Amino acid sequence: MVSPDVVLTAALSIFLSLALCGALVLVLVSLRKPTDVPLIIAGVLVVLCVLVVAVSPLNVPLFVALGIALLGTALAVLGGNPVTRRVLEIATHGRVPEGDNGGILLRAPSIAGGAEGAVREVLRGGTTIGYLERIAVALGLIAGFPESIAVVVALKGIGRFSELAAAEARERFIIGTLASLVWACAVAALVRLAIW
Repeated sequence: MVSPDVVLTAALSIFLSLALCGALVLVLVSLRKPTDVPLIIAGVLVVLCVLVVAVSPLNVPLFVALGIALLGTALAVLGGNPVTRRVLEIATHGRVPEGDNGGILLRAPSIAGGAEGAVREVLRGGTTIGYLERIAVALGLIAGFPESIAVVVALKGIGRFSELAAAEARERFIIGTLASLVWACAVAALVRLAIW
């Protein structure tokens, strides 16, 4: 006879795997054009999974834990892109034009009585930096190194310091970083609770 603990662990493992797969598919659908409905459903799935692993004891086998860790890491890294882009879109109401290199276009202040200032792109490479920050944070949290969040934020702040003179750049930097890190931390916490 199979013990109830084994059945519960198997059911929760299947639920987590399916929910993570579903959330991953939803964020992948939203990679090109972030839309509210798939991202909200993906967020609800992540929150539901966090609640499930927080209240139920799980002792998943190693191969299932590896699968959950891989799915969760992929979801943390890839899902942060459309989530962050949608949050930034909502926050700026589309008033800050985006550049060709992933940054934002800012007009330099004009000289008194002179011509209008030139347009320059700041915060270039934000998409790539976002992927790298979510990889570092997710793997750090899953491995039990929550200090990785402080390291990532410090490195990012130092690297972007010279570009944060304009209010639009500061706003985008703060909102984008927080949205990206909240998503990565939520998914990584889910994985950490599920497999350890």
